[in-house]
Amino acid sequence: MFDPKQLDDLARRMAASMPKGVQVMQEDLNRGFRATIEAGLGKLDLVTREEFDVQAAVLARTRAKLEALQLRIGELEAAAGQGKTAAGGAESDG
Repeated sequence: MFDPKQLDDLARRMAASMPKGVQVMQEDLNRGFRATIEAGLGKLDLVTREEFDVQAAVLARTRAKLEALQLRIGELEAAAGQGKTAAGGAESDG
C-alpha cells in the first residue's frame, strides 16, 4: 500500500531528529520507527490511489444515472399530471 522507500525515509528522518547520544542506536531506531509507522498505518482504513480513482469513477457514473432518472421521473410526473387534468376536465363536462 505504501512505498517502502517513503517509510524508510520517514524512519531515517525521525531517527536523525533524535539527540546525538541516541543516534548511536540509529539502525535500531530506524527499524523501530519503521515498524511503528507500518503498524499505525496498518490500523487505518486506507485505500490505494488506484482504488480511490476507481470508486470515484463509479460514483460519477452513479450520479449521472441518478440525474437521468430524476429527469425521467419529472417527465413522467408531468405527463401523469397532464393526463389527470385532461381526465378531470372530461369528467366535469359530463
